Amino acid sequence: MTLNKKMVLGLFSLSCYFIASIAYAQRFITIGTGPINGVYYPAGGAICKLVNQGRLQHNLRCLVESTTGSIYNINKLKDKEFEFSVVQSDWQFHGYNGTSQFKDQGPYSKMRAIFSMHDEPFNIIVREDSGINRLDDLKGKRINIGESGSGDRATMEIVMDSLGWTHSDFKLISIPAAERSEALCNNEIDAYIYLVGHPNGAIKEAAVYCNAKLIPTTGTNIEKIIADHPFYTKSITPHSFYKGIKDTTESFGVSATLISSTDVSEETVYALTKSIFSNFDTFKRLHPAFANLTKVGMLQNGLSIPFHPGAIRYYQEAGFLPPNEQY
Repeated sequence: MTLNKKMVLGLFSLSCYFIASIAYAQRFITIGTGPINGVYYPAGGAICKLVNQGRLQHNLRCLVESTTGSIYNINKLKDKEFEFSVVQSDWQFHGYNGTSQFKDQGPYSKMRAIFSMHDEPFNIIVREDSGINRLDDLKGKRINIGESGSGDRATMEIVMDSLGWTHSDFKLISIPAAERSEALCNNEIDAYIYLVGHPNGAIKEAAVYCNAKLIPTTGTNIEKIIADHPFYTKSITPHSFYKGIKDTTESFGVSATLISSTDVSEETVYALTKSIFSNFDTFKRLHPAFANLTKVGMLQNGLSIPFHPGAIRYYQEAGFLPPNEQY
């Protein structure tokens, strides 16, 4: 072989290598979640773990970002900074329809559902010596109701509106989400609000180190909230989740849901959805909050918006949805 032929062959091989490299380059996707000590962050981590296990097949590399929560996640999804977001079912509804906190922005018609996950009760965590035993006892106390843009604060404000309360009825204390249990144990606050699935590390910390407890969120106003909002449901938290908490706690709540947008490709959403449902038993073992999940429930609970075409494609292939129907 002449030198020129060798050079041509070498350049051809190098070109093929670069073409193959581009074709198989990994695509990065990011999931917006929640505070590190909540359930959204490890939930996103569980999803990414299963997606990344199959990266040689679909070339996706999944990353998790800790955030303040649902409203922030929807806005970042809309800004195309996230490909997926974990959000509460109520804010999924409001974001899509342009209601409540999203009234000024208008409907986000590109938002699409992927699946739902665990239930998330409205939790009120209080000091044992706070004198707070029911919802009405919160008035006049030192309370953290969540950061601006969080589902905690927005849902608490719905409860407050139903009771005719305003921020002036409390001494509101601003504390980063990850520091609330420590603040409670240090007697800097009497209570904090947290919409989160159980068991939860922050609540466990407060229960163990300063005998914190959960109080019920019940009453005619709560019944009306549930009746008026299809994305809310009654919830019961067993006392067995936390050492030192003796009573089962009644409340209401939402579902954690995974959403995306039509700006994200069908292939990307299909690959993520398949990664979870084809490894379903493994997924359920990745966090205690997933233990009671069912495939049917994940396609129904808390989902009030259309499915993404990539999710529909997988669900129809797997027989979870009838073929040739619109969703």
